[in-house]
Amino acid sequence: MTRAVDHFADRLRAAPQSRLQRGAAAEALGLARELARRAQALEEPGVEPREMPDAGMFAVADQITVAVHDLAVVLRSDADVDEAVTWVEEAQKRAGV
Repeated sequence: MTRAVDHFADRLRAAPQSRLQRGAAAEALGLARELARRAQALEEPGVEPREMPDAGMFAVADQITVAVHDLAVVLRSDADVDEAVTWVEEAQKRAGV
């Protein structure tokens, strides 16, 4: 899972600003927020998850990296890991990087 997100993060870091502005950064931020939300839900069931802030298009690679590492710590099964890898791969395709 972390390998998939590290690949996506590297592609975002290498992407031109124009590509980030055309939606790649927004897609990555959406993924980071979803990963963070799921990690928080597992860590603190019943507590309203906090939303990851928008730190700007040049920070999204770091945001998805942090979020996936947080999620990796709390996932309980291989099926959960496989599902998270699918989210990352699909987000990368939508981002076009």
